[in-house]
Amino acid sequence: MRKQKRILMFILMLSLMLTGILITSETAYAGKITNMQSARKLALKRVKKAVVTEVDKDYERGILVYVVHLWKGTKEYELIYRASDGALLSYSWEEMRINLTSRKKIMSKSTCRKLAQKELPQGKIVNIVKKYDGRMYRYKVKLQKENRKYFLEYHARTQKLLDYKWELRTFSGKDKYHYIGWKKAKKIALSKVTGAEAVTVQLGKNKGIPVYRVELVKDRIKYRMEIHASTGEILK
Repeated sequence: MRKQKRILMFILMLSLMLTGILITSETAYAGKITNMQSARKLALKRVKKAVVTEVDKDYERGILVYVVHLWKGTKEYELIYRASDGALLSYSWEEMRINLTSRKKIMSKSTCRKLAQKELPQGKIVNIVKKYDGRMYRYKVKLQKENRKYFLEYHARTQKLLDYKWELRTFSGKDKYHYIGWKKAKKIALSKVTGAEAVTVQLGKNKGIPVYRVELVKDRIKYRMEIHASTGEILK
């Protein structure tokens, strides 16, 4: 009898552990992303049965990210992942099929507020603005919830949600730069222009990205390069 109780207790604990894993899997980081194929697979897990149209490697607020564009049904998606740990930093979709001929009455701001609160329960509405984009009236709603900022856009006549986006309020915290040093930056630049002379090497920032700006001269021709101060990648 005691043995059966212990077995039942073990099964119960195992079930709770598995449930916890399932609940937290949505927020757990996927691990370092090292190539575009990995980013593509990660995005397809998030937007199932979608078609990936483009994958880019870029820098967002000075952080290396992978940007994945997908298409599913009538919606175009954009997902931004942090390369260092696979964290999803931004998620958005846009409805591409829009009714431009509707003659329904434009909804009130209070109606739009109710729609936004229904879409994002417990979200704090920061701002609601009605705008005309040259084709139709839209309501743009900004919200906050926990560590995310949300942006919703509604068709003012049909009340349909046309755009949905959230992004983390803070991107930093995982990336800490370890600079390669001006000597290595100079060496990288000289390897691209054989026989040149390095005139200046300066550490600076470009759109939040730490870079070494290297100026070279060869045969009266001046060369300028921007090298990522942490990875050594030639950005420009």
